[in-house]
Amino acid sequence: MSAKPEHYDVIRKPVITEKATMASESNAVVFEVAMDAAKPQIKEAVEALFGVKVKAVNTTITKGKKKRFRGIMGRRKDTKKAYVTLEEGNTIDVTTGL
Repeated sequence: MSAKPEHYDVIRKPVITEKATMASESNAVVFEVAMDAAKPQIKEAVEALFGVKVKAVNTTITKGKKKRFRGIMGRRKDTKKAYVTLEEGNTIDVTTGL
């Protein structure tokens, strides 16, 4: 499979946090994905871009926080994260960059 440009629209960036690092110990990788991305789309994009076999995809939507910017109340945008569990023997090293 070749990487189509729309695969890069589905997967925005890898999430590198303490929780994401803990998930990587159980053979999972965390990505920030497009809000309208469905689980089959995410699975197809990860398999095409990284050349790995995906076992499962779990998603979560985080609502944006209200924050004050220069005295004016604003709101951060909502984000969607995908926890991608890989088959045994497959790995993605997100610390090196794409």
